[in-house]
Amino acid sequence: MTVALVVLYLLIISFLGYLGYRKTHGASDYLVAGRDIHPYIMALSYGATFISTSAIVGFGGAASVFGMGVLWLTVLNIFVGIFIAFVFFGKRTRVMGYHLQAHTFPEFLGRRFQSTFVQKFAGVIIFLFMPLYAGVVLIGAAKFIEHQFSIDYTTALFFFTLIIAVYVIMGGLKGVMYTDAFQGTIMFVGMLVLLIYTYYTLGGVTTAHSALTAMPVPPPLAAKGHTGWTSMPAFGSEFWWVLVSTIVMGVGIGVLAQPQLVVRFMTVKSNRELNRAILVGGIFIFMMTGVAFVSGSLSNVFFSRNVNNIEFCQISGAIMEVCPGKKIVKVTPDNLERIRAQFPAAQINDEIDLHHGRDHVSTRNGSISIVAAGGSVATVIPQFIKQAMPKWFGLLFMLSLLAAAMSTLSSQFHAMGTAVGRDFYEQIVKEKSETGERSVYISKIGIGITILISVLLAYILPKVYVKGEAVIAQGTAIFFGLCAGSFLPAYIGALYFRRITKTGAIAGMIGGFTTAFFWILLVHSSEASVIGLSMALFGKPALFGKAVGLVDPMFVSLPVSFVLTAAVSFFSEKPDSEHIDKCFKRI
Repeated sequence: MTVALVVLYLLIISFLGYLGYRKTHGASDYLVAGRDIHPYIMALSYGATFISTSAIVGFGGAASVFGMGVLWLTVLNIFVGIFIAFVFFGKRTRVMGYHLQAHTFPEFLGRRFQSTFVQKFAGVIIFLFMPLYAGVVLIGAAKFIEHQFSIDYTTALFFFTLIIAVYVIMGGLKGVMYTDAFQGTIMFVGMLVLLIYTYYTLGGVTTAHSALTAMPVPPPLAAKGHTGWTSMPAFGSEFWWVLVSTIVMGVGIGVLAQPQLVVRFMTVKSNRELNRAILVGGIFIFMMTGVAFVSGSLSNVFFSRNVNNIEFCQISGAIMEVCPGKKIVKVTPDNLERIRAQFPAAQINDEIDLHHGRDHVSTRNGSISIVAAGGSVATVIPQFIKQAMPKWFGLLFMLSLLAAAMSTLSSQFHAMGTAVGRDFYEQIVKEKSETGERSVYISKIGIGITILISVLLAYILPKVYVKGEAVIAQGTAIFFGLCAGSFLPAYIGALYFRRITKTGAIAGMIGGFTTAFFWILLVHSSEASVIGLSMALFGKPALFGKAVGLVDPMFVSLPVSFVLTAAVSFFSEKPDSEHIDKCFKRI
């Protein structure tokens, strides 16, 4: 049954990719799908690109630690990522992009500000840093395939990527969007069934949420500001900063400047299509993120009631740990000596972490779901599906996650490849052919190169990012925040302010990018401590200490970029009025 479903799924994907290939006749088709895509296809493609295994597996796993507070990201995803994006950004982007004959997001900015530097700089950022985002999406997909089929992670990673590469390189954006719409439909059905079955398994909506609310919070999590599984962390605490600034705000606002999403606005022929796409996109995002976060939080209830292959030790307390025999030990300061006497071979440190041989699970970021899933945020949702759901649903959800990953990755690979061909190569050689066949060819080579980089990151990151952090969620938040600081002020200025100049846009983009990059390398503790540059240069994990290290890069880079863009524009020469009139025609 599994093989038959996968084969059928791949056959349909192959057909849609081939259909996109047959309908692609030039640069416009390859880059912006001919600007005549149906609104339903556009909305599902936008949503399926937006929502990947990063949201379902990564952020769903993070919800098992942070609880229902992660649902604020769903609110921002719908209000900002759909309503604000489509109404206030999408319509102007479509009209202005058509007037400027822009085919990519960097080209849109470059032509709006009449600057090849802007286009090349944006293209380089996409080429260099989007592989990180693609890499963490690949991690989520490969880990799920690894658990679902019990095959080696590296093997799953290789074959999964190979399938995507074929139809993206051949079919261009038309092939990508056709497959996205099909994959988005599968994702919607899968998440709807997951929501229904989660509540059915836990005894209903009221029973499930009451049980989650009543669950105690482990003391190490409480010490970091965790106040309960159905409430927000304490204001200003470590957990509050991570949840609000990095996960909710970093992703919720950063979505507005995502290159692979912005280009979707330029694929429809009128603003009426965008209006029709809003409802479809909003419902889709609600089902994707809302269900993932609810299921991730409620997995704690399931594992506390029925943890397969793990038994509870009869010890009072609230901290969940793995002990000899794959049991769970609940450790508190009151029973610490009792634990040491019962398990003399175990090493229990001052943070009340239990170590035993090779079975080490840290409680510092842990919950009962993390323990039951083997100590990793990225495996909570796969283990929950595997243990709590019937086998037939496992097959359906397998297709849903495959579709989620493939739809996002295909768009990422396309955006990275076109950044190489259209936004960098073509600007250097100054190719002006009507079809841009040479740049399309270079874009295909660029897709291949960026795929190799993404796979390499997906192979390396799980080996070096092993301290319990949510690598998938963090990697997504890093790229979203980097895009917000680098692109968002210039993008807003391009759409709404005639007075924003080329010099102002350049200053804001460079300033925002530099600030965000500096903050990630040396200040933001979750990344700086892993990168190690601050430790090597200054002898401490993060440059300015723990309190400042909790502030997400976007909270610093975005204001810097806005101020530089506005201030430099004010003191620089006004842009050409004829060009500005062309940009804002019918707006």
